[in-house]
Amino acid sequence: MAGIVDIVASNLQGDQLAQISRALGAPEGQTRDAALAALPLLLGQMQRNASTPDGARSLQGALERDHDGGLLDNLGPLMGMLGGAGAAGQAGAASRALDGAGILGHIFGGRQPQVEEGVARASGLDRGQVMRLLMMLAPIVMAALARQRNAPAAGAGAQGDAGAQGGGLADILGQATQSARSNAPGGLMGALTGLLDSDRDGSVIDDLADRFR
Repeated sequence: MAGIVDIVASNLQGDQLAQISRALGAPEGQTRDAALAALPLLLGQMQRNASTPDGARSLQGALERDHDGGLLDNLGPLMGMLGGAGAAGQAGAASRALDGAGILGHIFGGRQPQVEEGVARASGLDRGQVMRLLMMLAPIVMAALARQRNAPAAGAGAQGDAGAQGGGLADILGQATQSARSNAPGGLMGALTGLLDSDRDGSVIDDLADRFR
């Protein structure tokens, strides 16, 4: 089964990448690079949040209520929201599965502006473009995580980031974060680390320490 990073990368090519780039008003290569550089930040903070009992329960609850992976079968509504207002238009699990702004608020909390600024400065996109890009990435990541969590042991194997039977959510996200870092454009990842790594320990995740709420 494809891993979280594979799923995101597969949606950053072809017609979907062209549609995302048009919505952002940015070149396709720049859009893809910025997304792949931001992905380790998303996954790494989710892993950190899920490493506490309360954070793991909160994430597990969100997956059970709002995310079953079905979004990956049809990204049309998400792409439509990206090109429009960019906010969930109605209540319910379906809209919450598309609510990138809400998901990002849970992941990054008050540190979201720092993430947006870091990705913007590293990639050359502006803050508004980065915000819309993250709002597109977050629901896809949650849908991919739901599929990983629900994957049967026989389908998990060693392929992709991690099988859902290989450990808890923090383990799945930890392996996905490592994969995302390996897959990120080296120059942008280095620039992001330089911008956000305030304690200079080589990692930005501990500098984005808000918990999943």
